[in-house]
Amino acid sequence: MTQTPAFEDLLALVQDRSTALRSSVAGSPDLDVRVPSCPDWSLRDLVEHLTEVQRFWAAAVVAGPSEKPPTVASADDTLSAGLLVSSAAATQELIAALRVAGPTAGCWTWWGDSDVPTTSGAVARHQVQEAAVHAFDAQLATGTPQLVPAGVALDGIAEFIGVSHGTAGPWPHEPTRIGLHATEGESWLLDLATSGSHVIDGQHETDADLHGSASDLLLALHGRLPLDNLRSEGERATLENLLNWPDLG
Repeated sequence: MTQTPAFEDLLALVQDRSTALRSSVAGSPDLDVRVPSCPDWSLRDLVEHLTEVQRFWAAAVVAGPSEKPPTVASADDTLSAGLLVSSAAATQELIAALRVAGPTAGCWTWWGDSDVPTTSGAVARHQVQEAAVHAFDAQLATGTPQLVPAGVALDGIAEFIGVSHGTAGPWPHEPTRIGLHATEGESWLLDLATSGSHVIDGQHETDADLHGSASDLLLALHGRLPLDNLRSEGERATLENLLNWPDLG
């Protein structure tokens, strides 16, 4: 399996994917255009969302270990400075907080029930994915969709399984085994049952399989691409159940 990027590389990737989002938005003549993958949002809403998310996680990292999420002041004053300026400032605030804390510092996270650590390093990893998926959202809205970089997407699939599956509770369907196979050479075999979702090692028979680029697999898991964008084997309903679980709404 691909190794999780080093901490400094994660910080660079937060910057890179956040910049990709802003670059796409900067080229749009209409900030009120709808985002197809987030139909309740405009491009303006998307940027404001990422700004708020990055400010929130900066505050969580600065606060350190806690049983409660941080309280973050309203962003209204900072947003008045300009949408993209405020976004860039939030990215720098997050990166600075992460760099000061280092990768092993504890902090509040919403995935405490999973096997993923509640550390600033895990926050950095999660925020790469937050920025990467929303960069794709912005590109889709502006008619310039691009693949999520392979290294980001490969780690993103593993991170999604660890965090999103790890906090979803019991699999609400008949037990099954599903393989995810990236064209870049990585695979994940998911054992899905009342005990939840678990990655298992070795060669095992599967009930269904999904094949595609790491980018397409990641975006499908996040509900950004439909099943038909991937090559599938096995029962379609089983694969649809996977892509509809957990509820990310």
